[in-house]
Amino acid sequence: MTQDQGARLREIARRAMVQYGMEPEFPPQASAELQQLQPAGADGLRDLRGLPWSSIDNDESRDLDQLEVAVDGVTPRVLVAIADVDALVRPASAIDAHARKNTTSVYTPARVFAMLPPELSTDLTSLNEGEDRAAIVVDMTVGGDGTVAESEVYLAVVRNQAKLTYAAVGAWLEERGPRPDGVAEVAGLEAQLRLQDRIAGLLRAQRQRHGALDFDRTEVKPVLTDGRVSELRVEQPNRARDLIESFMVAANGVSARFLSSRTLPSIRRVVRSPERWPRIVELARQHGTALPDAPDALALEAFLKARRAAAPDQFGDLSLSVIKLLGRGEYVAEGPKEQSSGHFALAVSAYTHSTAPNRRYPDLVTERLLKAAMAGEPSPYTLEELSALAAHCTTQEDAANKVERLVRKAAEAIWMSDRIGQTFTAVVTGASAKGTWVRIGSPPVEGKLEQGTEGLDVGDRLEVRLVRTDPERGFIDFVRT
Repeated sequence: MTQDQGARLREIARRAMVQYGMEPEFPPQASAELQQLQPAGADGLRDLRGLPWSSIDNDESRDLDQLEVAVDGVTPRVLVAIADVDALVRPASAIDAHARKNTTSVYTPARVFAMLPPELSTDLTSLNEGEDRAAIVVDMTVGGDGTVAESEVYLAVVRNQAKLTYAAVGAWLEERGPRPDGVAEVAGLEAQLRLQDRIAGLLRAQRQRHGALDFDRTEVKPVLTDGRVSELRVEQPNRARDLIESFMVAANGVSARFLSSRTLPSIRRVVRSPERWPRIVELARQHGTALPDAPDALALEAFLKARRAAAPDQFGDLSLSVIKLLGRGEYVAEGPKEQSSGHFALAVSAYTHSTAPNRRYPDLVTERLLKAAMAGEPSPYTLEELSALAAHCTTQEDAANKVERLVRKAAEAIWMSDRIGQTFTAVVTGASAKGTWVRIGSPPVEGKLEQGTEGLDVGDRLEVRLVRTDPERGFIDFVRT
């Protein structure tokens, strides 16, 4: 290809944003509003700047939404600080209107379409290292069995002492790499991270006892270097990612229960009972396991755990198949006395998104609700308004996923274009009237099966041959051999 691949992918990404009903650019009025903004003040906030806060995120992340710290004791505490984005992004502003339109940041290999202007999300409302920032703190006491025994939600001023990454912290915790840069520079941070890791293990074990599903979360990330797709990097889960996930799940649960206890409505994140449980039962039967006829998270997790131990090389394919069969998550509005269907995969009944207000609009809405609850004020949104917002956020999240998938597939199509004619072992990841999709093993790329689809369903394994790529449309086409 003679054209700069990065430029081509950026144009594909921009067109996809428009195609799926999202705004790729910020409105002109947002620039005028930005000129008037200053960092949120700390008057009246608890001063927690002396604690050894740190952030753990992706290597390239600049929009830091949360910090973590643990306090040891007979019953340890975990504190999660969430950036107070609402302090600067006010309802009905041009910045808020753009965020409300898109509802999420969209991450593509070529360009990030941030929900908020970078002057906010990577600066004024980001919990950057060495900066004093206003935050909502979710303060949790964690028992020896991994339950959150007590919790508080309050406003505070915090300071990030160390900006760390999943890759470096994960390798260190798993004894695959050296102590991360920056850890030695903060007194007590090494012991702090090990304490956090221990508490996260308790939280994770408690959720697994209740049926939380442990999937293979390997991801493929196209990498651009000097305007060309240079690599399809495979990112593996690790202890650092598990640590942050456990703290975020716990904090989101506390946020949901806090709003209910203050009789305020909320937007909940739910994954209902699996849409295609009978097919999951059939997959388990093929591996010699009998699952109940009715959806059962505990039984499914036991099956997944056994298969991970018995055939680790094939677990990724099985895991992906089950994820596809579970169905998508969605946002729903819930009154203070209502009970949603909960989050099947996380095994939690009360769950809201609250920990990423720089990049997800439902989290910003939840932040406003939490601040109203703390102040003893009525909800800033009616239940009807929240219901409309929840439906819109689900729609836009689906749109964002389509944009991200299209651009990722375009990059993968570029990478795969010189492998046409090669054969691969694959697993079926989708089968419907719209078509049949398969994912090959190395590199783990998904494409459409254009020939030989008869009788196939999600989870089936087969041999395929790559016959066509079309980066412009994100097409990677295979036929059955």
